[in-house]
Amino acid sequence: MNRYPNAPQSPPPLARKPIVNALPEIPLTISPSLAVQLGVEEALLVTVLRQLMTTLSGHEQQGFRWYTITEVQLAAAAPFWSARDIQRLCTNLREANVIVIASAPFSQSQLLKFAFKTAQQGPVGASVASAPPQSTSPNIIAPHWQPERDTLSQLAQHNIPDTFALNQVGEFITYWRERNEPARSWESKFFNHVIHKWRDFQTQAKQRPKVSLMHKDWRPSEDAMDVLTRHANIRREFIEDAVPEFVLYWREQGSSCDNWNRRFRDHVNRQWARYSSTLEHDTTPRRIPEGWQPSRDVYDVLRLANIDLQFAQTLIPEFVIYWRDSNQAHSSWNTRFLQYVKRRWAQRSAEAAAPNQSSTRDMSLEALVTDRSWAD
Repeated sequence: MNRYPNAPQSPPPLARKPIVNALPEIPLTISPSLAVQLGVEEALLVTVLRQLMTTLSGHEQQGFRWYTITEVQLAAAAPFWSARDIQRLCTNLREANVIVIASAPFSQSQLLKFAFKTAQQGPVGASVASAPPQSTSPNIIAPHWQPERDTLSQLAQHNIPDTFALNQVGEFITYWRERNEPARSWESKFFNHVIHKWRDFQTQAKQRPKVSLMHKDWRPSEDAMDVLTRHANIRREFIEDAVPEFVLYWREQGSSCDNWNRRFRDHVNRQWARYSSTLEHDTTPRRIPEGWQPSRDVYDVLRLANIDLQFAQTLIPEFVIYWRDSNQAHSSWNTRFLQYVKRRWAQRSAEAAAPNQSSTRDMSLEALVTDRSWAD
C-alpha cells in the first residue's frame, strides 16, 4: 500500500532491446603502421582477407598462392562494405603492390581471385608492410610470362579482345628477352604494347582496300584506259575487245580482287605484247592458203585472253572460205584471225549475258572479218 498516495510515481524500468545475432565474432584488428601506409579501410581489408584465407585452400601458380573469395563470403566477413567499396579497396591495394588480382571487376563478377605479393604468410602488419613488393625492383621478364587477368580487363575497357592481347604475348616476351633489359612493371609495359599494336591494327584495317567480286557490268576506269592508251600506246579498240573476255573469265572463276583495274591493265599489256610480236613477224601481203592454220603464237595470245581454243578452232573453216572467196591479200592472216576470234568470243559472251538485248551478234560475218580498225 502506497503510504503517500499523492507522491509522483517512478517510471517503470526501460526494457532492453535484444541484440541481433549476439554471437561471438572474431574481432577485426589493423596495424597502425599499415593504416598509415595504405589507409584505414585498405588496412582493414587486408585483415579481412587474411582471416578468410585461413578457411580457404589456395593453389600455387606463377610464383603466387591464389585464393578465390565469393561475394557471400566477403559480405559475411565485412557486411559494412558494398560491392563497389570492395572493388575500390581492392584496386587501391593492387596499385599499392600489396595484392595481384586475376578476376574481373568485383562489382561485375562478384568474385575475387587474388594473391598477396609477399612470400611470407606471417602477421598482417609485418608481412605486408616490411616485405618489399616484387614489382618495385626491376627484373628481367620470365620466359613463360603471362599478363594478369586485371591487365586484360583494363584492355577490354578499350574494346581490345582478350584473344588479340594474348596473341601479342609471344612477340612481347621475345623482344624484351633479346634486349635483356629489366623493368619494374611488365604489366604496364605490356598494356602500352598492346594499345600500340591495336591502334596499328585499326589503322591498317581502315586503309586496307576492300575486295569485291567481278560483276557483269564491270568497265575499266577512265584512268586505267588512259594509262593503256596514252602511256602504253595500245589501241582503244584492242582494249575494248578485251573487256568482255576479261569479265567472263573472272565471273566464271568467282574470284575476288581489291583492284580490278590493275589486273585488267596487266591482262591487256600481256595480250598487246603478244599481238605486237605476231604483227611484226608477218609483213608479206598474200592470199590465204587453202589449208591455212593459225600459228602457235595466235593460240598463245588466245590462251592469255582466256578464250577457249576449241572455240577458236571451229572458226577456222569459215574464216578461210570467206577470205579465199574474196581473193584479197593481206600481210598478216594471223592478226586478222586473232581479232576475228576475239570479236566472235565477245559476241558469244554478250549473248550469254543479255540474250534479249542487241549486241555484236547482229553483225554479219563480213562485218566481223573485215573490221577496218585492224587493217595493216
